[in-house]
Amino acid sequence: MSVVAIVNPISGVGANPRAAAERAALLREAARKRGLNLEIEFTSRGGHARELAESAVRGGATLVVVWGGDGTLNEAGSALIGTDAVLGLVPAGSGNGLAAALEVPRDPLAALAAAFDGSPRAIDVGVMAGRPFFNIAGVGFDARVARLFNARAPGRRGGWPYVVIGVREGCRYRGAEYTLELDGSTQNVRAFLISFANGREYGIGARIAPDARLDDGVLDVTVVEDRAILTRFWHARHLALGTPHLAPSVKAHRASHAVVETSGPIEFHVDGEMGIAEDRIEVRLLPGALRVMAPRPSSVSG
Repeated sequence: MSVVAIVNPISGVGANPRAAAERAALLREAARKRGLNLEIEFTSRGGHARELAESAVRGGATLVVVWGGDGTLNEAGSALIGTDAVLGLVPAGSGNGLAAALEVPRDPLAALAAAFDGSPRAIDVGVMAGRPFFNIAGVGFDARVARLFNARAPGRRGGWPYVVIGVREGCRYRGAEYTLELDGSTQNVRAFLISFANGREYGIGARIAPDARLDDGVLDVTVVEDRAILTRFWHARHLALGTPHLAPSVKAHRASHAVVETSGPIEFHVDGEMGIAEDRIEVRLLPGALRVMAPRPSSVSG
């Protein structure tokens, strides 16, 4: 087995200057115990993880282990779509939504064991505005929060700042009028957000689509209708409880193809990474397009 590890040296480490060396040491020891040849690469900028993953695939890597957050995983995983290479995860970001869906442990040693010894599993891949996502993509409020969160300097992120930004923007954000087409059926909605979920949660336990599965051939589409500020916060408790369907402002659908249109620019995110579209976004699904390592036994609900 040819193994390449792609490590984000600053993801989830705060001010620890030794994080990169410590992560490399754990990777080398895990590979040594299994008699594997391992090449370690470190990211140094946005987009670098994808470049490194593309190079790994060209070099014949059969397993690409990615140590980082959702953004790093999205970049690297995008290069593995439709290839024979398998993606292994060591979650180190603020959300880690894909890792949660796969039930990959947060502990690095346990995550490395899953990455090296787990069961390969094919999962679906969503595509929004031409950009792949593996966990959740969306337009509206969650995209705004993602943009502001990503604008924070490395070392100033984490779960608590995400909550603070969410509360602040929950008081400010105003929904928009959208035309939403789901598998050919069209509706007009005034939405606070529209999410397209392959996995269950954004991360940190915020479950927008608790019944979503990574390999069922559909996306769970959640439309949160715009409401008064106090109502928003009252209904937001359902994210933590995993019961968004109980909120009267939430409508759940399933679809493999969608189009979102509005009268102006659309702020969107794919796995927490930002984008802007003119006035129309298309969302589609690629069934079973990415192979990932899931912990044994292979009974993950995803």
